[in-house]
Amino acid sequence: MITRRHLSLAAGMAAAVALTAGALIASTAEASTPAAVIGQPAPAFTGVTSNGETVSLSDFAGKTVILEWTNHDCPFVVKHYTSPPSNMQTLQKQAAENDIVWLSVISSRAGEQGHVSPERANELTASRGAAPAHVILDAAGTIGRLYDAKTTPHMFIITPEGQLVYDGAIDSVRSSRVADIAGADNYVSIALAELAEGKPVSNPVTTPYGCAVKY
Repeated sequence: MITRRHLSLAAGMAAAVALTAGALIASTAEASTPAAVIGQPAPAFTGVTSNGETVSLSDFAGKTVILEWTNHDCPFVVKHYTSPPSNMQTLQKQAAENDIVWLSVISSRAGEQGHVSPERANELTASRGAAPAHVILDAAGTIGRLYDAKTTPHMFIITPEGQLVYDGAIDSVRSSRVADIAGADNYVSIALAELAEGKPVSNPVTTPYGCAVKY
């Protein structure tokens, strides 16, 4: 026989289950929310480079930092590294000339496309004439998930004050054709020019295009 006491207990249990489920949903949503937000401090990170060095974002305080997610086997990455026109390499060298720190990040996990050994990463840098300040090997995907890096390439710009001011594509033409580079608006170059002039980035968020990061 169902008594009033049984009904009260059942109601209490249902409420507890609902609260627990709600807490779990909230926790999951919070955990899945990217930490990288335009106009906010860029998420701090530490990684190991292809040369075995440990570097942290804080090491470059006071300098503009560019993050480039890359995968050498991705056709969209190949597009921007093809020589000529050496689009990515040119940007990297211009960054170095302007004391901007360029960090190439490889978040492909072991066994997936784009995963490389430190030695192979250095071979690629040399053979392509690339000029990043560091290549960070992020096979666990820790830094990639922190920034919610979606594609290769996916570009981020951080100001000397540590603020994230650009998140998105390298340029405006979403293709893997080298011939399309010349006619594209290079969002990274435009953003850097605006920052150099003391202006806010006019187009701070764009949709990245390329191969999915191989987490």
